Amino acid sequence: MRLILASASRGRKMLMEEWGVPFEVLVSDVEEPIDGYDNPRTFVQEVAFSKAKAVAERISDGIIVAADTIGWMDGKPLLKPDNRDHAFSMILSMQGHTHELWTGMVVWEKPSDHIVMVQERSLVRMAPLTNEEINNYLDTRIWQGCSGSYAVQRPTDPLMEVISGTIENVIGLPIQTLQALLKPHGF
Repeated sequence: MRLILASASRGRKMLMEEWGVPFEVLVSDVEEPIDGYDNPRTFVQEVAFSKAKAVAERISDGIIVAADTIGWMDGKPLLKPDNRDHAFSMILSMQGHTHELWTGMVVWEKPSDHIVMVQERSLVRMAPLTNEEINNYLDTRIWQGCSGSYAVQRPTDPLMEVISGTIENVIGLPIQTLQALLKPHGF
């Protein structure tokens, strides 16, 4: 059975490659919303479903895995930054604080159209940072295209600590949950 990752995310692709199962990438090209949600669980569930649906309409068989990840702090989403200044202000607001990191994942089996949706939460604490440390981090450019303006590094990240949940969820794909869901399919 084909396994299809409906994502252009570097982190999700890396996690799938580490798992070692054959998969292909079909990017959904779904526009992600920037507002209109008052809770992170609904936000990530609906965006992940939209991504999975866009790919499901293009294939006749296979298992589609789609995900969406956002940070959430003080009742607001920490989305992908518009530019470096926006990234700086996001990191400045998070530094020294704990925020939620939510990933919504959809596993859609074709042709049966059996769909499983899950949402996982991790708590992430960002270290206290100086303006110079934030700028040095931004110079790396690894934050580009990442919710919350950061990409957590393994095995340990000098800027972030995962307090609860998994680092894989923070990267953008709760791989342990995905493995459990796909085990009955021989993956």
